[in-house]
Amino acid sequence: MSETTIEKSRTARTLRDGKEATVADKTDASASKDETADVAKRGGKLKLIIAAVAVLALLGGVYQFVLAPKGAKAAPPKPMPGAVVKLDSITLNLAGGHFLKLGLSLQATADAGEDVPGAKALDAAIEQLSGKSVTELASKTGRDKAKAALVETVSELYEGKIYDVYFTDFVMQ
Repeated sequence: MSETTIEKSRTARTLRDGKEATVADKTDASASKDETADVAKRGGKLKLIIAAVAVLALLGGVYQFVLAPKGAKAAPPKPMPGAVVKLDSITLNLAGGHFLKLGLSLQATADAGEDVPGAKALDAAIEQLSGKSVTELASKTGRDKAKAALVETVSELYEGKIYDVYFTDFVMQ
């Protein structure tokens, strides 16, 4: 290319109708000023974005520590099993003139200690199992339902100090 075409391309611009219009050359100083202005604009936007993220993080922290509902915390840990206390066997009257020999053991929680009185558990067993039919308690599902109900009742009576209830004797006649 010739030198005149290079100069022409820098200083002239062809319009749609074919005419050329001259454009003032930008000097290196004015180009660097424009680049500096662009960088400053980008830096201002970046600072704004960083500030917005910081404000959002701060608001999230305030909500978490001050405004969050206190009941939303994790459930209390399940109690650890402790000592097993064997209770004396008792005989219950079932429906239809039948009998049930029932032996119970109570597993206390670790914080309940080893001295757990069994009177409340025996009373609950008599209350719940007396009058039930032999067919109701003969199946495994019937015994499991009776045991689950007894565990729930005993746990409430002992205010959560009983971990589980075990049937050590379960003889029907």
